[in-house]
Amino acid sequence: MTDKRLQLRAVNFVAVNLPSGKYAVSIGAGLLAGVGGELRKLSGSAKAAIVTDSHVGAIHLSALESSLKAAGFEVMCATIPAGEQHKTMAMLLPVYDQFLSGKIERSTPILALGGGVIGDMAGFLAATILRGVPFVQVPTTLLAMVDASIGGKTGVDHAQGKNLIGAFHQPIGVFADPRTLATLPEGQIQSGLAECIKHDLIRDGNAFAGLNAVIERVLKMDMEAVSELVAHNVTIKARVVEADPFEKGERAHLNLGHTFGHAIESVSRYSYSHGQSVALGMCAAAYVSQKLGYDVDREQIVATIRKAGLPTGGVTLDPNRVFEAMQFDKKVKGGRIRLVLLESIGKAVVRDDVAATLILEGIESLR
Repeated sequence: MTDKRLQLRAVNFVAVNLPSGKYAVSIGAGLLAGVGGELRKLSGSAKAAIVTDSHVGAIHLSALESSLKAAGFEVMCATIPAGEQHKTMAMLLPVYDQFLSGKIERSTPILALGGGVIGDMAGFLAATILRGVPFVQVPTTLLAMVDASIGGKTGVDHAQGKNLIGAFHQPIGVFADPRTLATLPEGQIQSGLAECIKHDLIRDGNAFAGLNAVIERVLKMDMEAVSELVAHNVTIKARVVEADPFEKGERAHLNLGHTFGHAIESVSRYSYSHGQSVALGMCAAAYVSQKLGYDVDREQIVATIRKAGLPTGGVTLDPNRVFEAMQFDKKVKGGRIRLVLLESIGKAVVRDDVAATLILEGIESLR
């Protein structure tokens, strides 16, 4: 009993309030073992279904499955090969077959155990199977904890670009256990830090000024620093999503670095990770912002990205191919590439009137 009370005291809760309902993001070391009990408070279903990948499943599936069974759930599990290259409809079709054969019901929650790829895929599955079932995020990467698990964006990739097939489907709960990060290679932590840097660049200039010290502690897996960083970033993401649930305006600010970044991912055939690509995209966006006369210290931004161990240059991809890929971005409107730029550190702006020559310069600045 004492251990349970200590565990619950260590959990941070961030509320996400939307017109369609509200949910909580729970953050706490050791939380994975308590997901079943917490989910039982949200669901009366007899069944639960887990989607994970081959890497994460080998490490964390047993703990989550045991937690759900202890809470009285009958559990179905589906494992997808790990990697962005498997984020396709073809990989999801057997999971539809498996869960339908297992007699999934409208009340059956689908849990995403993994990083952003699994979160997107499991969320799209939950949004579309039986025309929608409850969805739960159990993120196991820093990137998923601070960004991908909040806001209800789901989807799979298409040959023409990332996330071109998808739906908005909000989770009923998010359970983030920072201890799961201890099993990740450092590159995965660095990828998550890219999104943390992004959040402060678009919303919190003061926090950005002190981010270098935080990054140093997080890279050493200081659990207190990790938990605080996750809670800070979840709060930023939650407030932006609340203001614009369907990305009609302000939520687009969350795409800082992503229009460049998604194109780099696609053209490189994902040899750059999402976090690495976003880091490069932020460098390019900072270059364009500075060229447009905004009050942006690009060198300060680049230095912080480097501190996180992320790339800031050295890209050998054909700039014209990257530019062409940017034109397939979901945010293109009326044939115009919409870029999220920085008026200053902590304040973002969306522009659709940036000259193609300057966008190309931004790409070339990454060499």
